[in-house]
Amino acid sequence: MRHDIQPNERAFSTKEVAEDIGIATATVRRYGQILERNGYEFFKDGDRRIFVGSDIEALIAIRDTEKPQDDTAKELVEKQQNRLQHPTELTAADTYDQSLQDPSQFSEFFQALMSELAAARELNVQLSNDMSELKTKVARLQQDHHVISSGVGNFAQKTSTNIEKLAEQQRNHYEALLEQERERSEALKQELLQMRDEQRKEWQSQNEFNQRLEDSVKPKGKLERFLALFR
Repeated sequence: MRHDIQPNERAFSTKEVAEDIGIATATVRRYGQILERNGYEFFKDGDRRIFVGSDIEALIAIRDTEKPQDDTAKELVEKQQNRLQHPTELTAADTYDQSLQDPSQFSEFFQALMSELAAARELNVQLSNDMSELKTKVARLQQDHHVISSGVGNFAQKTSTNIEKLAEQQRNHYEALLEQERERSEALKQELLQMRDEQRKEWQSQNEFNQRLEDSVKPKGKLERFLALFR
């Protein structure tokens, strides 16, 4: 486990490191994964990496290397292990023990603790800001999703309404055509009946005429026939 952080050393978030060395936050995470894959240790707050000065130097070395990044990472891991096995600086615990024996160092140690507390608070503020930003993005995505869903729903509803209107118009059109055909058929039927009635009347009139004609040419009575001889 790492124990090389200095009492007054500042801690940095992933976003701060990315801005400091001029790379993307995703690149910082990728470099961190390369280092960890080869055995490098980071300070962690849960699953989040916390970077100190030596970590930033390691990231810069990975960024600027001309060798395969894994080879550079192995060299950095070896340096870190040597540094952890042979510390050259006093740890916070050693400083605290000496401060009990040397009161003149109490103020310096207290300032170091205050610096660490300020760095932790700054990191918490940064984490809170990142969380707020993430919540805002999530809210925007949810709003966009709602807008898109509403748009799709409205489009589907409008399309369904238009289809129903078209179907209704088509049905009314067919019913109107059918009614026109019925009226036309009825008119033709009435016209046919009228023609048949006129034909019947014509036949009856012709029959009556024929009957009168027949009656006019029938032989007359004996007296009429006798008188006809003398005419």
